[in-house]
Amino acid sequence: MSFHHHFHHAIGRHGGFGGGFGRHGGRFSRRHGDDFPGGRKLNAEELQLVILALLNESPAHGYEIIRRLEERSNGFYKPSPGMVYPALTYLEEIGQTSFTQEGTRKLYALTDEGRAYLHANEAQAETILDILARIGSRMADVRDAFAGLHDADPRAADSLHDARHALKSALYRLRGCTPAEARRIADILKRATAEILGKPD
Repeated sequence: MSFHHHFHHAIGRHGGFGGGFGRHGGRFSRRHGDDFPGGRKLNAEELQLVILALLNESPAHGYEIIRRLEERSNGFYKPSPGMVYPALTYLEEIGQTSFTQEGTRKLYALTDEGRAYLHANEAQAETILDILARIGSRMADVRDAFAGLHDADPRAADSLHDARHALKSALYRLRGCTPAEARRIADILKRATAEILGKPD
């Protein structure tokens, strides 16, 4: 099992993405796609599934899909055009979406095949969108909590930023660790959280 699986069970159900199943019934591999801060990834199949879910709400151009994902995640996740447009092309090639040409732009919509695939994987799509929303909400809380810190003390703000970046990098490097190591890391983070909040362990 992955580091994220053990890590989430050790500290709770927040952050990262669960296992899920891909187009051929296999577990999503996480080998492709945009990197999330802290080592999270939205791989190619997950992105395709999310695109189908968004198109099920209403047809959209590529840039609208990017904007919707950015809005859903409160600015946390904004996939690049280099990720979204190839995904749209692939979905159209396999018959799960179709498009209407509008000048130089393509307006994408779901086909019956796309709706059927989305229906079969609806729980996974909802899970991904829910996690994006929750992570985005927490990131917004962090931004609000430290709003104005840079103006008040730029060196303190820079130190905090460096510390957060170091933590994210450390967690990323520890992907694939053993269950025992994941529990050890979780205990460290819980103690650190309690100390930051001034609460007993």
